[in-house]
Amino acid sequence: MNNTDITDPLFLQAVEAIDSGDIVLLEELLTHNKRLVRERLDYPEPGYFQNPYLIWFVADNPIRVEKLAANIIDITQLLILFVKNEAADTAQYQIDYALGLVATGRIPKECGVQIAMMDALIGAGATPAGGLGALAHGNVEAAAHLIKRGGKLTLAAAVGLDLMEDVKMMTATAGKHELLVALTTAAFYGKPDIIAYLLSIGAPVNGYPENKEGFHSHATPLHQAVSSGSLAAVKLLVEAGARLDVPDKVYGGTPLGWAQYMQNDESPDEETRQGYAVIADYLKDK
Repeated sequence: MNNTDITDPLFLQAVEAIDSGDIVLLEELLTHNKRLVRERLDYPEPGYFQNPYLIWFVADNPIRVEKLAANIIDITQLLILFVKNEAADTAQYQIDYALGLVATGRIPKECGVQIAMMDALIGAGATPAGGLGALAHGNVEAAAHLIKRGGKLTLAAAVGLDLMEDVKMMTATAGKHELLVALTTAAFYGKPDIIAYLLSIGAPVNGYPENKEGFHSHATPLHQAVSSGSLAAVKLLVEAGARLDVPDKVYGGTPLGWAQYMQNDESPDEETRQGYAVIADYLKDK
């Protein structure tokens, strides 16, 4: 989403005040236009940011401007105050969802304010989730903080956070699908030791980890192991029977296709691209 997609002039003015850190203007707009915190923006595009509330824009997730204002904590607290006072019927939903956007976002993390923003929202009553959504976006510190602030620890989150004592305790009663989500998480982070352990206790090596916690459900553990760049993780899964011909649900790529794409992607450094080339060669041989 871009700011140019916002067709409501008043809403656009408020979003731009958030982006620029103009808290004086934002407070004036909110004081004289309560609908800004009561109503959702008319933005029918499908996806996780469909018809957003104003407070959701504090996270820059989806990315619009690639930075947050220096006073984004004050901005967030101001919006929380108006939401709770003027939109009591939707306030819990608004701040809960805002917390999820902050915890899974890249920009709050890069700006060094992710934890502080999370604390502002949790302090206002937002409910901490179990951290798996944050882990799905590489935000390990945010995931750990959600658990610290009261989020429920799941098996997959314990895997992502390297909490092996919890992993071993929770696998004793875990079902097959819970084990699949955990295995996919271990593959996503390229954790051969945990992958080996999960395989040894019967985690299914094939399948898509459908789940409600926000972890990637479009790809198999092998796809995610390829993405991690860990040849050891890839080998463990292939030797355990991971299928090489299964496409992911978004791009239609096989694990080999993922490796070849990443091998040719100019974003990583040369050493990383060479690592993907080795994985691609291994998968070709298989």
